[in-house]
Amino acid sequence: QAFFLVADDIMDASLTRRGQLCWYKKEGIGLDAINDAFLLESSVYRLLKKYCGERPYYLHLLELFLQTAYQTELGQTLDLITAPISQVDLNRFSEQRYKAIVKYKTAFYSFYLPVAAAMYMAGIDSKEEHENAKAILLEMGEFFQIQDDYLDCFGDPELTGKVGTDIQDNKCSWLVVECLRRVTPEQRRILEENYGCKEPEKVAKVKELYEALGMRAVFQEYEE
Repeated sequence: QAFFLVADDIMDASLTRRGQLCWYKKEGIGLDAINDAFLLESSVYRLLKKYCGERPYYLHLLELFLQTAYQTELGQTLDLITAPISQVDLNRFSEQRYKAIVKYKTAFYSFYLPVAAAMYMAGIDSKEEHENAKAILLEMGEFFQIQDDYLDCFGDPELTGKVGTDIQDNKCSWLVVECLRRVTPEQRRILEENYGCKEPEKVAKVKELYEALGMRAVFQEYEE
């Protein structure tokens, strides 16, 4: 997870992560963080070999980590091409695309990977049991990401540990997807003029629109 987050913060130009400056923002680090992310990824496979190389489940774990890394990178690619900087196109923000980004970018590595790894280590390696677990865990991953998207806009940075930037970064977030399902033509125009912009006053207009559309209540209804 660490190597994905280090790289993701660079690509998203994020400022904070878990209450601290992002790694690439630390003094003397900068783009050296790219190589640090590579080192973290390589360390995963060295540690797997060191501690699990002689175990019967080693190959399962190796394939699981490789497959999950590939899936996450596909999700990151979809996220980046859906929300290019300075190219706001609200037509790209669909529920189908959002679900695909969440599934591949977040749910596989954050939820399925750790449980699947534990299952293999416990001797549970049947395809059926892993598919059943995957179905449940991917749904949990989607719920987590929707909650994260909500907190990006409405959460307290002191509690969440990061400053939300989904609006500024032109992200295909749950809030903007749900917002687009409810806007009038005039409200859509406001969104088109202000979404994906760095200026604080434009970010504020998007948040005002979210408030006007009752997005807090929409999330609470979803959460229940």
